[in-house]
Amino acid sequence: MTSGEQEQVLRGWFAGRLPDGLFTELLDVTVDREEITVVGRIPEPDLGEDASQAERDAAVEGRISEFRERTRDERIGVAREAERKFRRKVSWGVECGGRRAMYTTVSAPAMTRLRQPERQVLDTLIAGGVARSRSDALAWCVRLVGRNADTWLSDLQDSLRHVEEVRAQGPDVE
Repeated sequence: MTSGEQEQVLRGWFAGRLPDGLFTELLDVTVDREEITVVGRIPEPDLGEDASQAERDAAVEGRISEFRERTRDERIGVAREAERKFRRKVSWGVECGGRRAMYTTVSAPAMTRLRQPERQVLDTLIAGGVARSRSDALAWCVRLVGRNADTWLSDLQDSLRHVEEVRAQGPDVE
């Protein structure tokens, strides 16, 4: 199964399995080797037109926190079932009022060998207070590349999906 098909299966499974009304909309279901991340939209608090931005921000933060606590048991039940079925951890997130908040997510180690110049870049980020450790610095670098190379990375992912589809159409290898 290609990664595109796998994401479609997962999105369909979660759309069918999530309790009615949990989210107003299922926004994202993404998967990698370790984790399935499910993100849904929840309703914004209704404050009226005269509320300040600070009040709106605090209300959204409160709504996100309230939703997390209120739905914890339901989400854990769905996650346990999905983890058995798909053999990956499930993480949750919500979007409310234009703000996305992720609940507990997997922090998977990425093993790499870096030469001294690359390590010096990471150490500079630590010395500058951008990161607490080399691991944090490397994650910061990956996020920066992801933000600045979004179109290129998207094109690369599309190309990889195409390669998977072509491989799936080839002869069976035993």
